[in-house]
Amino acid sequence: MTSFRLNQRPERRFCEAILSALVWTTAFAALAFATASWAKEPRKGGVPEKEVQAPEKEVQAKLQYCKVCHGVSAQGFHGYYPIPRLAGQQPEYLENQLQAFIEHRRTNNVMFNVSHSLSPSMVAALAANFNALNPPPLGGAPRQLVGTGEKIFQDGMPDQDIAACAACHGPDATGSGQIPRLAGQLYPYVIKELTNWGKERGQNPAKPDTSAIMSPVAHSLNKEQMEAVAAYVSTLK
Repeated sequence: MTSFRLNQRPERRFCEAILSALVWTTAFAALAFATASWAKEPRKGGVPEKEVQAPEKEVQAKLQYCKVCHGVSAQGFHGYYPIPRLAGQQPEYLENQLQAFIEHRRTNNVMFNVSHSLSPSMVAALAANFNALNPPPLGGAPRQLVGTGEKIFQDGMPDQDIAACAACHGPDATGSGQIPRLAGQLYPYVIKELTNWGKERGQNPAKPDTSAIMSPVAHSLNKEQMEAVAAYVSTLK
């Protein structure tokens, strides 16, 4: 009998090892399934993260931070480098551009540092707040260029293959969706963007960018025409 039990011990140990392995495998499989299911669930009890409203106190604090550079009413700022007007801007355009900074589709180290820490709900809240603002334009453009700029903007110059800006940005230059508002935008900022379009926008080939639409338009304008269009849109309210 003793000999029989001794002969059975290796078999029992083998069976116990198999059973233990099965228990642990099942446990890990259950944990993995639970983790995957949790990761796939929308946040905040079924509400997608972007739809979760950012706390108002945090939104206001972030708005004050943005206004340090973009002006107290987000009307832009004339400085060594012109800082753009955000007031009245299309929310979808603002959201897209913040994401463009994060993905390096648009190059700006300052704005990358600002945007990469923003949650989707905060981005949506900031875009909505800026869209609701409507301060008067800062002005400062040469008035003698406004007439020429209006003609280019509204009608284009077909004989030079220059498209009418109003075809996309609207006759009042207020934009739509991912097409930005230009009305009231700073004169030097519009010139800078048109001049440097291919160097600042669409910089990540792996991620197609809507800015490609503007590339042929920007390249079709000479310096004087850019200045005229910039002067015109900077006067619009």
